[in-house]
Amino acid sequence: MTATDPAKAASRPAPIPLDPSLAPPGTRNFRDAGGIPADRWHADQNGETLVPTHCCFCGVQCGMYLRVDSGGKVFGVEPRNHDINRMRLCPKGINAYQQVNHPDRLTAPLMRRSREDTFEEVSWEEALDFTVSEVRRIQGAHGNDAFGLLGGASLYSEKTYLVGKFARVALKTRHVDYNGRLCMVSAAGANKLSFGIDRAANPFSDILLTDCLLIAGSNVGECFPVMTQYLWGARDRGASLIVVDPRETAVARTADVHVALKPGTDSAFFNAVLHVIVAEGLTDEAYLAAHTTGWQQVKETVQDYPPERAAGICGVPAEQIVQVARMFGGAEKAMAFHARGVEHHSQGVENCLSIINMCVATGNLGRPGAGYGTITGQGNGQGGREHGQKADLLPGGRSITNPEHRRQICEIWGIEESELPAAGTSMMEMVWQMQRREIRGLIGICNNPFVSLPHYAVVKQGYDTLEFHAQFDFFLSETATNAHVVFPVTVWAEDEGVMANTEARVVKHNKAQEPPAGVRTDTWVMCELAKRLGVGDKFDFAGSREVFDELRIASAGTVNDYYGITYERLEETGGIMWPCPSTDHPGTPRLFEGGRTHHPDGKVHMQVVEWHAPMDPYTEEYPLSLTTGRTVAHFLSGNQTRRLGGLVEQTPRPWVEVHPSHGYRTGDPVRVVTRRGSEVFPALVTEAIRPDTVFIPYHWPVPTAANALTIDALDPRSKIPEYKVCAARIEPAEKIDEVPAPPTAPGHEAYPQAQVSRTDPLPPTSSQGRGTAERS
Repeated sequence: MTATDPAKAASRPAPIPLDPSLAPPGTRNFRDAGGIPADRWHADQNGETLVPTHCCFCGVQCGMYLRVDSGGKVFGVEPRNHDINRMRLCPKGINAYQQVNHPDRLTAPLMRRSREDTFEEVSWEEALDFTVSEVRRIQGAHGNDAFGLLGGASLYSEKTYLVGKFARVALKTRHVDYNGRLCMVSAAGANKLSFGIDRAANPFSDILLTDCLLIAGSNVGECFPVMTQYLWGARDRGASLIVVDPRETAVARTADVHVALKPGTDSAFFNAVLHVIVAEGLTDEAYLAAHTTGWQQVKETVQDYPPERAAGICGVPAEQIVQVARMFGGAEKAMAFHARGVEHHSQGVENCLSIINMCVATGNLGRPGAGYGTITGQGNGQGGREHGQKADLLPGGRSITNPEHRRQICEIWGIEESELPAAGTSMMEMVWQMQRREIRGLIGICNNPFVSLPHYAVVKQGYDTLEFHAQFDFFLSETATNAHVVFPVTVWAEDEGVMANTEARVVKHNKAQEPPAGVRTDTWVMCELAKRLGVGDKFDFAGSREVFDELRIASAGTVNDYYGITYERLEETGGIMWPCPSTDHPGTPRLFEGGRTHHPDGKVHMQVVEWHAPMDPYTEEYPLSLTTGRTVAHFLSGNQTRRLGGLVEQTPRPWVEVHPSHGYRTGDPVRVVTRRGSEVFPALVTEAIRPDTVFIPYHWPVPTAANALTIDALDPRSKIPEYKVCAARIEPAEKIDEVPAPPTAPGHEAYPQAQVSRTDPLPPTSSQGRGTAERS
């Protein structure tokens, strides 16, 4: 079995042939409406085909066509009239295809036996055999749990399923987790506590039907640009919009109410909103009586959060709290969405629960235009946590501590229950275990912790302490440069598989071209390693389709039921929302209709929430709040987007947003100091941020890494790091820290088109908000 197996190539869907004289499929109406971009994106090469697929980046999962030339190479993109995005693509989506044949691609395994050595290209046999010998050496001397595995939420669901199975069956270790731990596990924890199921309650289309929309802790316009069409659609029919965010983002500037609360105070704010809703009789008592437990305790708790008290905690006017309560509670149909700004806290689960309580208390659940949801960050942020790569979960969202759940999975996997390891620890906790030499070997797949984890110095020390480290990637990431073995694997367009988007809509990605010679799929590599570890019979998969068939069986009968979803149905429908228990089931776009949840009693289990201060205390030395986030041009650790010239030109470097009251001018060198260290960024002076708060985007490595400054405090339940608030100060500096070029394999030079703007010392030219100082 190899990544270029002709049988696998034959299994991909037939591409759509194009007549160069015609508009691409779905673009005619767009052109007729005056869509200039579509007019420029016509297919104009003889023999060109369009392969339908989805974007590889965020949780919206926009549909697109990849343009493939007569030689079988991807060379462009077309918009696709898919239900999700209706012809729209964001800057990242438009540029995503450029990864596929990028000159920085890894095309041969890299290996060194010591970190003092330099990487050399080696054969697959040598790289695989060395990895297996190191696994056996470490586990033989220190036990199975001395080796760990970290996966990723940008992998197809088939691969995330294999990550969990490979860790527990091939490595026989309990230590497996994934970078979705850094994304939305706080929301997952809150959803499970309240509803007994972990997914958004409503499809995007319900946003178009709501009367009031609340967005908390999400910069939708930059992080999920195509989702804004639903916001504007709701506004067009008269819906009010509330945005809760310390920064006046692009969407916040258009809101009826922008609550610029102090970072780390979300649950105090939403408790106060619910206080007013109760006081003014805006609760749905009939719904609460019939469909909830715990309401009385929640009601008593929020009495301790009058607007006047919460205003002092949150740094917003008490009148604004009352205004939000009346607007949301008084709407016939209201919806609330949140993202990382609410979840990246040591009280992330409580923050999410406080929003759920507000929705439930007003009866806004399980109806068209009335509901609640989390906006997932990574492409498979939803699907990536459903089928077993999370430390405490087995496929189908089963609990690894539940004896019956363990029995079911062991039967499917063909192992004894005694062979299945116990629950592991979270991603950040695994780094601490590396420091303590409890974990001595690690395989990483589709992650870049040197940029994405908080408190870089701790992360670097943990990885440096490892005796052996292997990394799967298609570009050489900052983390991979520290490894002993790097396996070159496929990009999304060179394999097929499914992802589940923010709505829990399972969509099918299709293979558009063969991978470069020497490159293999993640599936192939895991199966080959498993074979060498003596369990090849448990990993006899020719490719994604065979893995998906087992995943469907493994999820059958669970709350995360995929059994009725097939590749053929996904091709036909464009996506199916789980649970989908049978092949004649239409899927479940909206949860909780009729008021029934997935708890055994069918009710919402409302949870008491108490606010507490963030973990990094403010002092005279550290009086400000540092918060972090994404930009429209980049994605997560930037290992992909920092190599694409158009995106680098748009946003070449990070900056620090500061309020004019601090006396800086745009472009001034500003040192940001926390208890973890300091770095110097160009100032972006804007009135669109609180005077007591500074913001840095986090897509770059040291010495320009926001996560060299953030704190590695964790939510005690979800174990998510507190990225969104830590104590800081700012001070003048002499010289701005330089942005390093992305790492490249030995013998390769950094791609020149992605370097032109990288050394620009000033922040981006595009406006970041009201009152932003212009560049001279």
